[in-house]
Amino acid sequence: MVVYIDDIIIYSETWGDNLHYIDRVLSKCTPINLKISLEKWNFGQQELLALGHKVSGLSMAIDQIKVAAVLKKPVPKSIKEMQYFLGFASYYRDHINNFAHITSSLYKLCSKDVVFKLTQERRDAYERIKYELTNAPVIILPDFELLFKLYIDAACSQGLGAALHQRQIMDGEPRERVICYISRQLKYSEARYGATQTECPCVVWALEKLHYYLEGAVFEVYTDCTAMKSLLNMKTTNRRMLRLQRAIQQYRGNMTIIYKEGKSHTNEDGLSRWPLDNVKRNPAYEPEVAAKSPIHFMKIDRRKNFRFSEWAPGSDCK
Repeated sequence: MVVYIDDIIIYSETWGDNLHYIDRVLSKCTPINLKISLEKWNFGQQELLALGHKVSGLSMAIDQIKVAAVLKKPVPKSIKEMQYFLGFASYYRDHINNFAHITSSLYKLCSKDVVFKLTQERRDAYERIKYELTNAPVIILPDFELLFKLYIDAACSQGLGAALHQRQIMDGEPRERVICYISRQLKYSEARYGATQTECPCVVWALEKLHYYLEGAVFEVYTDCTAMKSLLNMKTTNRRMLRLQRAIQQYRGNMTIIYKEGKSHTNEDGLSRWPLDNVKRNPAYEPEVAAKSPIHFMKIDRRKNFRFSEWAPGSDCK
């Protein structure tokens, strides 16, 4: 059961269990005279709207009705309006490729002693976020019996990006689907390093962020940096590289690093390099498709597969 302020979500694997749990909840409400509105009660739902998401036991999508209401508003003309927009968009950052890097110029606009002026770069960033909100992919619940695919890319002086995928059956056909997107900006000291010394920290960072998916699982890491193929067995005296090697030793045996040429390494390059020109709509990510396809919002537990009780907004995959 999940309780969020005055909303109660009761979930189960079978209809019989669901009725049993409902009876237990009602038996607790009766002695304290707690009233429940039957007009707002939906029974036997396989998917539902909760906290701005369309959720089922297997997947989670952005509630496009919420998004449409915000996108109808005009371009922000003040810091407060921009802060409101960024706060709303940040709530869905798990669904947006490289959210931190795309919005960096907009967040700077909200800083102190900065004149509020929407330059072309900032307008492009604003429009890109709107596009991502309305074209967000459906995020699926992982199957720990299947192979994971982790696509990573570090763009020097720009940012780190990673995308966790898995090939699952969709509409009767196997498809590679998104489990999680993560990205962040490079720190000032990190921006001075070369490709190899930036790509290696990107792998370590991604493994740390996604450890509750990948710990104990078999997975492949795809990179466009040839030096990464020998990361686990790399002989080096560089203390920084040695620390990075030690950080991923626990994944030895379960992790395979695969080189993928930059031109074909497109899954995650958009996370750290986000060109705004020639953006094409993907029919699979159209708003109506996202609205029809639900997504998980539960915290992963490898022993129980998942549990709703530990979930909090924005707790996963940042």
